[in-house]
Amino acid sequence: MRLDRFRWWHIDEVLPIEADLFGAEQWSAAMFWNELASGHHYRVALDADGGLLGYAGLTVEPGGEVGGEAWVQNIAVRRDAQRRGVGRALLTDLLAEAARRGAGSVLLEVAADNAPAQRLYAAYGFEPIGVRRGYYQPSNTDALVMRRDQD
Repeated sequence: MRLDRFRWWHIDEVLPIEADLFGAEQWSAAMFWNELASGHHYRVALDADGGLLGYAGLTVEPGGEVGGEAWVQNIAVRRDAQRRGVGRALLTDLLAEAARRGAGSVLLEVAADNAPAQRLYAAYGFEPIGVRRGYYQPSNTDALVMRRDQD
């Protein structure tokens, strides 16, 4: 597996993964185009043959001398590639980019019913700091807000 820059041509490969993992709450092609056009940090995980295993994105907001905040926008791994370290590799890359850009903390939202993702984030030092009721639509699922202060 290798990580590479998420490019526009990956969007068509990402959309079926979005549909499978997130259903009605999936991101659209336009949302990914907007993220890439905005210059946010997006990565893809590719297998030895160049097949897309997963993807992740990060937004960093500058914060002056105290350091800015970074937000994990998404991390998704194809179902048949889960539990093989792909998510960990993507998260490690996002955290390194947040540190490189001087972010003092990294935040994310995760579905309240997604225990495996919450365990992954906790293993990397993320702690719950709040709940956004009904955040994910149309399912009305709550989002757990988690934060990790950078070292």
